[in-house]
Amino acid sequence: MPSLLNNYAMELFLGTIPSIILCLCFHRYKVFIVQAHLFSPSQTELQNKVILVTGAGDGIGRQAALSFAKHGAEVILLGKTVKKLEAVYDEIVAAGYIEPGIIPLDMQGATEKHYVDMGAMLIDQYGRLDGILHNASILGHLCPFNQITSTEFNEVMQVNVIAQFLMTQGVLPALQKSEHGSILFTTSSVGREGRAFWGTYSISKFATEGMTQVMASEYDNSHIRVNCINPGATRTTMRGKAFPAEDPQQLKTPLDIMPSYIYLMSDQAVKVNGQSIDCQPK
Repeated sequence: MPSLLNNYAMELFLGTIPSIILCLCFHRYKVFIVQAHLFSPSQTELQNKVILVTGAGDGIGRQAALSFAKHGAEVILLGKTVKKLEAVYDEIVAAGYIEPGIIPLDMQGATEKHYVDMGAMLIDQYGRLDGILHNASILGHLCPFNQITSTEFNEVMQVNVIAQFLMTQGVLPALQKSEHGSILFTTSSVGREGRAFWGTYSISKFATEGMTQVMASEYDNSHIRVNCINPGATRTTMRGKAFPAEDPQQLKTPLDIMPSYIYLMSDQAVKVNGQSIDCQPK
């Protein structure tokens, strides 16, 4: 059984990888290709890195945690369902990778103090944080704008924007102790161009893009870089809810899109800052 990170943790409970990466980026409203190359990460690509993954119990977050661990990282699994986190923990340990940490956290109910305490714990137990993948998001209901309830709007914004803002502030002191810190937010195509009926989720991802640009500008020429990543159409539970008639077998798996995630957490991407990167460019 995995041990929880510090006694305060429960209080917060409120193979073959495709090698072609073509990254389409949006930077200060200009579109350009930032990178197209054959990327084949070594087994030690993320060695000596401490990386926090939110939403690590399912889907892309689960696969990112496994892939980061496979390539040498010490991973910290954050999510609201302990049972799912423990299952990922068991997979990582069974594979012989570095034992991960677990932080049970309900981002809907966590407060600013929880995130400040979490940042202090990371410094105390790890000495630093080298990367954070903000993967956790909720979809909300797809509906006409005039049918969005204030309750749902606030719930989606809390998880997709406010919690990520507060968490980033909380862990910044730990990131500042890293030689090369990477902050990676998760965006969507509907966070770049609004789409009918995607209301609250779309608005939240526009905010994510804006937060990325603001932070990237502030930390430009520093040892911290800030980017966001759009996984595209991927075989996940959220995708199934948004597109129930779609055949999931026609979609990329979370494993298929991992090269972009590994690259952006690696030291090969230390010069990449302020970018919004597509894992599956059209």
